[in-house]
Amino acid sequence: MPSKISKNSENLAGDLHSAAIHLLRKLRREDSSSGLNAPRLSALSVIVFAGPVTLGDLARAEQVTPPTMSRIVNALAAQALITRTASVDDARITLLSATPAGKRLLLAGRERRVRALARQIAALPASDRTTLEAATAILKQVVNEI
Repeated sequence: MPSKISKNSENLAGDLHSAAIHLLRKLRREDSSSGLNAPRLSALSVIVFAGPVTLGDLARAEQVTPPTMSRIVNALAAQALITRTASVDDARITLLSATPAGKRLLLAGRERRVRALARQIAALPASDRTTLEAATAILKQVVNEI
């Protein structure tokens, strides 16, 4: 990686950062029908895709304190979206897992967001869709290197 970053690269990074934030904000509108706020949906997503996880691992993944994550986890458990079970390796460790209802809720929300984005992409000219496909592959590489 070059030690000096060009002004063009900085501008492109700024534009990409802004576009990503705006994209996520707009797609988040689809989440209102889930009945969960953004922190609960985000925590549930980690549990569904990375679980079972400990509360500490979940707090680190979500970049919040364990007490904050405890409140989120308690709310998810009260809604029967996650379960707590003792680790088979160490009974002092509690693992958080998604219930079938939690997984369904999260996957349905993801489907709504993807469908909303797909509608916008489908409206683009074919050449733009091809460019976006290539840019997405490059973006995946960039993300994997961060």
